[in-house]
Amino acid sequence: MKKKRVVLTFPPDMIDQPITYHLVKEHDLMINILRANITPKEQGRLVVEMIGKKSSLDTGMAYLSGLGVEVQPLAQDIKWHEKKCIHCTACISICPSGALNVDREEMLVTFLKDKCIACELCIPVCPYRAIEIQF
Repeated sequence: MKKKRVVLTFPPDMIDQPITYHLVKEHDLMINILRANITPKEQGRLVVEMIGKKSSLDTGMAYLSGLGVEVQPLAQDIKWHEKKCIHCTACISICPSGALNVDREEMLVTFLKDKCIACELCIPVCPYRAIEIQF
Protein backbone atom coordinates (compact mmCIF):
# COMPACT_ATOMS: atom_id res chain seq x y z
CA MET A 1 0.00 0.00 0.00
CA LYS A 2 1.22 3.45 -0.94
CA LYS A 3 0.48 6.65 0.93
CA LYS A 4 0.20 10.12 -0.58
CA ARG A 5 -0.54 13.42 1.18
CA VAL A 6 -1.98 16.12 -1.05
CA VAL A 7 -3.79 19.45 -0.95
CA LEU A 8 -7.00 19.48 -3.01
CA THR A 9 -8.44 22.84 -4.07
CA PHE A 10 -12.02 22.73 -5.33
CA PRO A 11 -13.62 25.40 -7.53
CA PRO A 12 -16.88 26.94 -6.19
CA ASP A 13 -19.17 24.75 -8.31
CA MET A 14 -17.66 21.53 -6.92
CA ILE A 15 -17.80 22.18 -3.17
CA ASP A 16 -21.03 20.24 -2.69
CA GLN A 17 -20.00 17.24 -4.83
CA PRO A 18 -19.26 13.81 -3.26
CA ILE A 19 -15.70 13.64 -4.57
CA THR A 20 -14.11 11.85 -1.62
CA TYR A 21 -16.94 9.31 -1.76
CA HIS A 22 -16.01 8.51 -5.38
CA LEU A 23 -12.34 8.20 -4.45
CA VAL A 24 -13.29 5.59 -1.86
CA LYS A 25 -15.95 3.66 -3.79
CA GLU A 26 -14.72 3.82 -7.37
CA HIS A 27 -10.95 4.06 -6.90
CA ASP A 28 -10.59 1.85 -3.81
CA LEU A 29 -8.70 4.46 -1.78
CA MET A 30 -8.73 5.08 1.93
CA ILE A 31 -9.10 8.80 2.55
CA ASN A 32 -8.04 10.50 5.76
CA ILE A 33 -9.03 14.17 5.86
CA LEU A 34 -6.26 15.96 7.74
CA ARG A 35 -7.55 19.51 7.37
CA ALA A 36 -10.52 21.14 5.65
CA ASN A 37 -11.47 24.70 4.83
CA ILE A 38 -14.66 25.24 2.84
CA THR A 39 -16.03 28.65 1.98
CA PRO A 40 -19.47 28.34 0.34
CA LYS A 41 -19.67 29.82 -3.16
CA GLU A 42 -15.90 30.53 -3.14
CA GLN A 43 -13.61 27.52 -2.80
CA GLY A 44 -12.84 24.43 -0.83
CA ARG A 45 -9.49 23.13 0.29
CA LEU A 46 -8.79 19.71 1.74
CA VAL A 47 -5.54 18.31 3.00
CA VAL A 48 -5.90 14.56 2.66
CA GLU A 49 -3.89 11.42 2.99
CA MET A 50 -4.76 8.85 0.36
CA ILE A 51 -3.81 5.24 0.92
CA GLY A 52 -4.08 2.47 -1.65
CA LYS A 53 -2.37 0.56 -4.41
CA LYS A 54 -0.22 2.61 -6.77
CA SER A 55 -2.65 1.96 -9.63
CA SER A 56 -5.57 3.14 -7.47
CA LEU A 57 -3.70 6.30 -6.50
CA ASP A 58 -2.92 6.97 -10.16
CA THR A 59 -6.54 6.54 -11.28
CA GLY A 60 -7.77 8.61 -8.33
CA MET A 61 -5.39 11.44 -9.21
CA ALA A 62 -6.50 11.27 -12.85
CA TYR A 63 -10.15 11.40 -11.70
CA LEU A 64 -9.45 14.55 -9.66
CA SER A 65 -7.59 16.23 -12.53
CA GLY A 66 -10.41 15.39 -14.92
CA LEU A 67 -12.87 17.16 -12.63
CA GLY A 68 -10.75 20.29 -12.50
CA VAL A 69 -9.68 19.82 -8.88
CA GLU A 70 -6.23 21.30 -8.32
CA VAL A 71 -3.95 18.71 -6.73
CA GLN A 72 -0.69 19.69 -5.05
CA PRO A 73 1.62 17.54 -2.97
CA LEU A 74 1.69 18.52 0.69
CA ALA A 75 4.79 20.65 0.49
CA GLN A 76 5.17 21.49 4.12
CA ASP A 77 6.58 19.36 6.82
CA ILE A 78 7.15 19.81 10.53
CA LYS A 79 10.68 19.42 11.83
CA TRP A 80 11.34 18.73 15.51
CA HIS A 81 14.79 19.69 16.76
CA GLU A 82 15.39 17.23 19.56
CA LYS A 83 18.54 19.03 20.74
CA LYS A 84 16.63 22.30 21.22
CA CYS A 85 13.76 20.58 23.05
CA ILE A 86 13.92 20.69 26.84
CA HIS A 87 10.89 18.36 27.12
CA CYS A 88 8.67 20.95 28.79
CA THR A 89 5.60 19.24 27.20
CA ALA A 90 3.97 22.55 26.18
CA CYS A 91 3.30 21.07 22.72
CA ILE A 92 1.71 17.81 23.85
CA SER A 93 -1.81 18.98 24.65
CA ILE A 94 -2.12 21.09 21.48
CA CYS A 95 -1.20 18.26 19.06
CA PRO A 96 -4.48 16.85 17.64
CA SER A 97 -2.92 13.81 15.97
CA GLY A 98 -0.70 12.56 18.78
CA ALA A 99 2.46 13.11 16.73
CA LEU A 100 4.01 14.83 19.73
CA ASN A 101 3.94 12.45 22.64
CA VAL A 102 5.45 12.19 26.10
CA ASP A 103 6.79 9.15 27.92
CA ARG A 104 5.32 9.80 31.38
CA GLU A 105 7.87 7.66 33.20
CA GLU A 106 10.91 9.51 31.82
CA MET A 107 9.10 12.77 30.91
CA LEU A 108 10.66 12.80 27.45
CA VAL A 109 8.91 14.23 24.41
CA THR A 110 9.00 12.26 21.16
CA PHE A 111 7.89 13.20 17.66
CA LEU A 112 6.19 10.62 15.43
CA LYS A 113 6.51 12.10 11.95
CA ASP A 114 4.08 9.59 10.37
CA LYS A 115 1.28 10.85 12.62
CA CYS A 116 1.95 14.55 11.94
CA ILE A 117 -0.71 16.33 9.88
CA ALA A 118 1.27 19.60 9.59
CA CYS A 119 -1.48 21.62 11.30
CA GLU A 120 1.21 23.96 12.71
CA LEU A 121 -0.49 24.32 16.10
CA CYS A 122 2.67 23.23 17.91
CA ILE A 123 4.93 25.89 16.42
CA PRO A 124 3.72 28.97 18.34
CA VAL A 125 3.42 27.13 21.68
CA CYS A 126 7.02 25.91 21.76
CA PRO A 127 8.94 28.45 23.87
CA TYR A 128 12.31 27.08 22.71
CA ARG A 129 11.57 27.04 18.96
CA ALA A 130 12.33 23.36 18.77
CA ILE A 131 9.58 22.91 16.16
CA GLU A 132 9.56 24.55 12.75
CA ILE A 133 7.78 24.33 9.43
CA GLN A 134 9.75 23.32 6.36
CA PHE A 135 8.62 23.87 2.79
